[in-house]
Amino acid sequence: MGADLQLLESLARWRGSNAVILGIGSTLKGDDAAGLLVCEYLSGKVPARVIDAGTVPENYIGPIRDASPEVLFIVDAVDFGGYPGQIRVFAPEQIHRLAFSTHALSLHLSLDLIRRERKLEAYVIGIQAARTKLGDGVSSPVRKAVETLVDTLTGLLQPNQRQ
Repeated sequence: MGADLQLLESLARWRGSNAVILGIGSTLKGDDAAGLLVCEYLSGKVPARVIDAGTVPENYIGPIRDASPEVLFIVDAVDFGGYPGQIRVFAPEQIHRLAFSTHALSLHLSLDLIRRERKLEAYVIGIQAARTKLGDGVSSPVRKAVETLVDTLTGLLQPNQRQ
């Protein structure tokens, strides 16, 4: 996952920033739970606002706006053609061009609405899913990617470390 970590390290300018982490997914569909697992593991461990949006990110536009973040990190299981568990960081403008999960349309619209009212940076952190059928469990590569991402975001969002 070296290249993936380099991408995440490119977000280092947000170290210690006021951030919101929005996890998207479904626990019923295997690796689609990746975003929700990241939220579960980060909740209470980082000074950021952590939101488990399930499959309806549009329902959290108000809470995101109210948090007045400098940066929004959206975590979701995606299909970008990578290897299972690969982590990639995307700019919001890239969402519509990629074969994202079923949450892509509402995610794109939600981001547009939030960014109209508030200037903020936003990134989609995608974890390549291996299996997303109803009733599947989370695959081992995706579990490892979730752990890697949690460790990276925990370090990134600690206070008094902004450079």
